[in-house]
Amino acid sequence: MSGSRALGIVAVVLVASALAVGCAPTEPDAGRDESDAQRGPEDDAAMAPTLTAIGNLTFAGIEDGPVTLVDGLWEGAPFAPGGGSRPSVGLAEDFQISGDLDGDGAPETVVVLWQSSGGSGTFDYLAVVGRRRAALVNLGTAPLGDRVQIRDARIEVRNVVLELVQQGPGDAACCPTQKTTRRWSLTSAGLVEAEPVVEGTLSTHDLENVTWRLVRLGETAPPESLEVTLTFAGNRIAGQGPCNRYFADFAEGGTATALEIGAAIGSTRMACAEPVMAFEQAYFDALAGVRSFGFSLERLVLASRRDGAISTLLFAAQGEP
Repeated sequence: MSGSRALGIVAVVLVASALAVGCAPTEPDAGRDESDAQRGPEDDAAMAPTLTAIGNLTFAGIEDGPVTLVDGLWEGAPFAPGGGSRPSVGLAEDFQISGDLDGDGAPETVVVLWQSSGGSGTFDYLAVVGRRRAALVNLGTAPLGDRVQIRDARIEVRNVVLELVQQGPGDAACCPTQKTTRRWSLTSAGLVEAEPVVEGTLSTHDLENVTWRLVRLGETAPPESLEVTLTFAGNRIAGQGPCNRYFADFAEGGTATALEIGAAIGSTRMACAEPVMAFEQAYFDALAGVRSFGFSLERLVLASRRDGAISTLLFAAQGEP
């Protein structure tokens, strides 16, 4: 299992729910380069803690005792001797935001940790990491909930603000629909949450007024030279494919997150290199099989099933890393 499991689990949950009826983050640190070795303690103090360093820290407030990650993952002893099921905690590698939360002039980094006991539920936690006497320390940890979806995250007036989709009245654990804004402040006692603000039920209207950029189709990223986009307006989608512009109608279903695009996708008729055309056809095929939508770590997730093939399409708001 990897530290990015939180993203994968949400995508799988969205696919499963579809078949049953489902401030921008800073760029993830790529690791310390040669210039890092030349920085002194004063330089490090002015920088936000990186995901690379956070992946080897100790965190409290998740298991009964502290857990120490090794390369973004901690695994406990099996629940039964010789058994394969065991508790695990990991760092979500696709998410981080940074800013000064305690007013000391140095930035802290906010991350998400997932916790699993081997069942279908995955509990997420918000954690803040900062420096104390030049050492990186977990300054606070707070529970988010079971299979909570993050639509947007930012630091606002020294508060962590998350726009979430979480379980509302009548929602199944797999399929949250309640839009809620939650806010935490960092105190000497850790993260303290204010009263949450419920903002209604998720719908396709929440996808409008954003240009979504394809990040991954199944396990495949689009070629670096291409930007594949998707927009929603009314009951219609449009965008730039790997080669051609495209458009289609969509229909809402019987649940808040049901979304059916269908096979009638129209496009312009430009010809591109064969690998580009092949990726475009795979993208159009996946779009035609979309049955639901949701969010994971600020990314839009579309769940697709077509001709027996199950896949997810992952999009970021254009302009985000």
